[in-house]
Amino acid sequence: MTRLDYFERLYARSSDPWHLTDRSYERRKYDLTVACLPDREFRRAYEPGCSVGVLTGLLADRCDEVVASDPVPRALELAGERVAGATFMKGSLPGAWPDGTVDLIVLSEVLYYLSAPDRAATLAAARERLEPGGVLVSVHWRHPFAEAECDGDQVQREIDALVWLRRVVWHVEDDFTLAVHEHA
Repeated sequence: MTRLDYFERLYARSSDPWHLTDRSYERRKYDLTVACLPDREFRRAYEPGCSVGVLTGLLADRCDEVVASDPVPRALELAGERVAGATFMKGSLPGAWPDGTVDLIVLSEVLYYLSAPDRAATLAAARERLEPGGVLVSVHWRHPFAEAECDGDQVQREIDALVWLRRVVWHVEDDFTLAVHEHA
């Protein structure tokens, strides 16, 4: 698993280390993510690894309640300034989950930072907390990088192998994959 101090160092150097607020690539990816959601409102969403809250804000427009988490306090502070209506909590996967159930889980560019056992534990927790008929969205960068435990395609294969999920949207580009699954 990628160490927490890696992320803390990134936020110590920049308030937006991945340029989530100003890169056209990020904006397009987030717009596609939200556009691929089933055409409905969601009761309660969970977004772990929310960073500075750009996607959180878009999700808040479609959800009655959004709970988002990040292990880095500075990221949560910035996300809270950006999205007034969401609930933010400090924590990282696989252990950080809100109480109760949700009908939307968004795993955007987080799972490949986890070891194989932690990815499995995260997906098991998702099964426990995602309501029947609920939606799990996964987005993965497809290129290898030093901090990743595996690539995004490997993560997506692990998600696709889960018998409790049914894939309803599949979008692949050179740089990322985007999948929407329903809890069968």
